[in-house]
Amino acid sequence: QGQLVESGGGSVQAGGSLRLSCAASGDTLSSNCMGWFRQAPGKPREGVARIWASGGSTYYADSVKGRFTISQDNAKKTVYLQMNNLKPEDSGKYYCAATRSVCLWSTLKSGYWGQGTQVTVSS
Repeated sequence: QGQLVESGGGSVQAGGSLRLSCAASGDTLSSNCMGWFRQAPGKPREGVARIWASGGSTYYADSVKGRFTISQDNAKKTVYLQMNNLKPEDSGKYYCAATRSVCLWSTLKSGYWGQGTQVTVSS
């Protein structure tokens, strides 16, 4: 069994910052890739950022480039998403995902998922 547990969500005003954390345990510890998705009400789930476990290569959605940073602490088996200069359109439920496969949005969607953490940005 694998488990991903997210934390760090909350409510902030536009321009503020939040840092999300995703702790891996069980089968997810052998993941090659971890990432963050988000979903706003009435919208499809979209990929935000992903990171290769080996080497740390990262990829970001255009909408968050320059504002969000994904990082990992291999010793703590945790992935972080630092979100700066938040905008109201960043609001939604943020999910952590992991895969043992290559690091793509499609493979992450087919992998392990956390329960999500809510982010609300007010204008």
